[in-house]
Amino acid sequence: MSARVHVGADGETAPAKTPPPEPKVRNDGGGDGEQTDQVEFAKCDCCGLTEECTPAYIARIRGRYEGRWICGLCSEAVEEEILRSDGPITTGEALGRHMSFSRSFRRPPPNPKEHLISAMRQLMRRSLESASPRAMRSTPSSPDRGGSGDGGRGGVVGRQPLARSGSCFSSIGG
Repeated sequence: MSARVHVGADGETAPAKTPPPEPKVRNDGGGDGEQTDQVEFAKCDCCGLTEECTPAYIARIRGRYEGRWICGLCSEAVEEEILRSDGPITTGEALGRHMSFSRSFRRPPPNPKEHLISAMRQLMRRSLESASPRAMRSTPSSPDRGGSGDGGRGGVVGRQPLARSGSCFSSIGG
């Protein structure tokens, strides 16, 4: 029978607090179904996800990521960070970038109201920066037909109404 332990972010082990599901049984062909692998819970140092892993797998991941255990999703993000970087960076640098990014989303903002206002301000700036000058006009898009004296152009001087194009069906039909 194998013991279950929890491996924390600092590498210390502690007994699991809640009774976990039955560990997987690996049968090496002996026929008796004896369990040969110990299963541990490992908590990701980036996102906090807890996974059931063998000690050999935990050791292999920790060897790859400077003694830290990270889940599969975070390891993919670290690899993506390495590929995205402008110059060559080490795995440790990419891991540090991903961990700081992950931490920024795990903790609540100090002042939620200011955070919401800041997010709305940023959204408005982005939408105004990407808007064309024509879209920023305050004139209506449809002409004003109420006697403005400008020929139905809605008070906009020099603006020509859209010309109608011919139908393509007349050329197709015959």
